[in-house]
Amino acid sequence: MWDKTSIRVQHLKPSAIRKYFAVPSDVVTLGIGEPDFTSPDKLIAAAHESLKRGNTHYTANAGIFELRQAISDKLDELYGVKYDPESEIIVTVGASEALYLAAATILNPGDEMIVVTPCFVSYQAAVELADGIPVEVPCRLEDNFDLNVQAIEDAITPKTRGILLGFPNNPTGAVASREKLQQVADLAAKHDLAVISDEIYERLIYGVEHVNFASLNGARERTFIVGGFSKSYAMTGWRLGYVCGPKHLIPQLYKIHQYLIMSAPTIAQEIGIVAMRECEPDVERMRQEYDRRRRLIVDGLNSIGLYTFEPKGAFYAFPYIAETGLDSTTFADRLLEECKVAVIPGCGFGQCGEGHVRTSYAVKYENIEEALNRISDFVTKLKK
Repeated sequence: MWDKTSIRVQHLKPSAIRKYFAVPSDVVTLGIGEPDFTSPDKLIAAAHESLKRGNTHYTANAGIFELRQAISDKLDELYGVKYDPESEIIVTVGASEALYLAAATILNPGDEMIVVTPCFVSYQAAVELADGIPVEVPCRLEDNFDLNVQAIEDAITPKTRGILLGFPNNPTGAVASREKLQQVADLAAKHDLAVISDEIYERLIYGVEHVNFASLNGARERTFIVGGFSKSYAMTGWRLGYVCGPKHLIPQLYKIHQYLIMSAPTIAQEIGIVAMRECEPDVERMRQEYDRRRRLIVDGLNSIGLYTFEPKGAFYAFPYIAETGLDSTTFADRLLEECKVAVIPGCGFGQCGEGHVRTSYAVKYENIEEALNRISDFVTKLKK
């Protein structure tokens, strides 16, 4: 048996989420970060029409120009950030490809990338697959999971090449303040670092402002903005994302994309145009329903005795469970086995995630109610 796999792959940790993905039908799952909504009807209809027209061929490597123009227009409309659709935007297979492309473009073997945690499980993996070294810098519950700029600066070494951050945040639901983001932008300029800003949850905001990182003073020329359609438009299965950056950097990223992927799925790109131009009412309808669920789950977890920071973005709550006496993996495993509720251990989102679990409220309201009842029973039993 031939088994001489690369050291890179051998050292790569399995995703902390996958274990809790495929669960029996009697499990109430708060584990998966996927909208329970079906893609809007306009998108389904547009997909049918596109197929009828025979749009089953490759597109330009960078994506259909009309889609890149729509992305450019939307970023300008929302944040006043202008990107040339010809030379500064690449359409990708989800935001995950965009993250890897940006990391691979920035890093040489052995370079360090500061990763702000807690964070999505693929951040460290993207850095490692690009032969870089992820250096975790935590955001703390006591700071409402906002950025600790001094800790970021303290982590910078001669090997540091960039900073990777994601707000609105998965798993905490935190939205970074404009003040702290500007401080990070200033820090990146001071130390000549690149920034990868994952903004996949940008449209799912509750009562606060989302700040596009490239809109900050001095940030655009060293920043890759990662975005996509999965969360805001309920398009996870279509696998459509994008990366924006300055024209002196995007051609380097493009070289990797053209060999690795060729082009994102044509049918997904076709409906992406419709999503950007016609589906704003659908985005708002879903956002309002997430907000209703957000209030339910936060109030419910707090009433159970699991202190939960109020998330202002995305569709996650990140309750503090350490006072139960269990670590996050044991809590999640026992909750699944004994009460048939799936959550994700906080340790999977970085070392500072220990003591928490991630709960998703991208599920039906009544399912959240049932999950809260079961979690309450579980916590009560632990106290006896």
